[in-house]
Amino acid sequence: MRRVLVLTGSIVFVDTLFFAALTPLLPHYVDRFELTKAGAGLLAACYPLGVLAGGIPGGIAATRWGVKPTALAALCLIAGASAVFGFGDSIWVLDAARFTQGVASAFAWTAALTWLIRVAPAARRGEVIGSALGVAIAGALFGPATGALAAVAGIGPVFAAVAGLCVVAALLALRTPSPAAEVEPSPPRIGRMLRDRRIAGGLWLVALPALLFGTQSVLVPLHLNELGLGAAAIGAVYVVATGLEGLAAPLVGRISDRRGRRLPILVALVGSAALSAALPWPESAWVLVPLAVLAILFFGLSWAPAMSLVSHQAERRGADQVWAVALINMAWAPGQAVGALGGGGLARLTSDWVPFVALSGICLATFFAVRRG
Repeated sequence: MRRVLVLTGSIVFVDTLFFAALTPLLPHYVDRFELTKAGAGLLAACYPLGVLAGGIPGGIAATRWGVKPTALAALCLIAGASAVFGFGDSIWVLDAARFTQGVASAFAWTAALTWLIRVAPAARRGEVIGSALGVAIAGALFGPATGALAAVAGIGPVFAAVAGLCVVAALLALRTPSPAAEVEPSPPRIGRMLRDRRIAGGLWLVALPALLFGTQSVLVPLHLNELGLGAAAIGAVYVVATGLEGLAAPLVGRISDRRGRRLPILVALVGSAALSAALPWPESAWVLVPLAVLAILFFGLSWAPAMSLVSHQAERRGADQVWAVALINMAWAPGQAVGALGGGGLARLTSDWVPFVALSGICLATFFAVRRG
């Protein structure tokens, strides 16, 4: 299992690195292409929209080709699309490259997490999912640092150089045996899974943090830039925040295995509600920076227990883990896309506080729903 965990970590690391590298570069693209907040939101949303488009095809590919060929194809596509993004000179090229990265990401996550869940003991599933998320978050940690480096050294060369990490992950995948599916899955199984109340609830607890992350990934960097922070400083803020999140994810997964999933989920919802409501108000970077760090930490706390819940319940219903992971991808994707595109668009029409306060209310409503059972 350890080797598969290393492989899964490598795949999700390079994927989230490219995903998160946009954050400190967003003000640069806003200035370069004269984007509105809605335009910036669209650029950020193209990646999760690609994940949504690739969710079901990624599941089908993993079941027909196997998890190893699916992972290899995804890594090659991520590398190519990232190089195109690095050298793109049109906003439409950048949007298309981010969308393609997102499709490849859906294939990569479906293959990698299915691979890991199939070899992990059921009693440790929350812990191993949390560990994989921790490594993914490390990729998200280095993403802003990579974006900040690209702002100084050149976006094209840096993105092309880092794409070489995909080749390293692909070589590791080639040398790792992959298990066969335990049952013959089929897409119609998804409809029955979605009618399961626990699976639906778990998927909502994946989608809600994505909504929060999507909104803050557009509005917070732009707000920090308005308060005088450049790409390097914004990147540093996200490095610290995602570093703390990466340390917390395996611990939260372990707690959910031993103490149950409800406690960490409730803590995440309370903290997310409070911090989301607080984010739009600071007029000083010294106030906004610590709030942004804490917000990112709390937003992601429910992911490991929620994903573990979906995985366990899918297994109880006799569904292959491929479709559990595909559904998790498809829950995350619209949340991230709506957060980035809808949050940016709503803020442009009204003010930053409107999407943040609305999300705070949704977190509170979800808290009371989870608390009732």
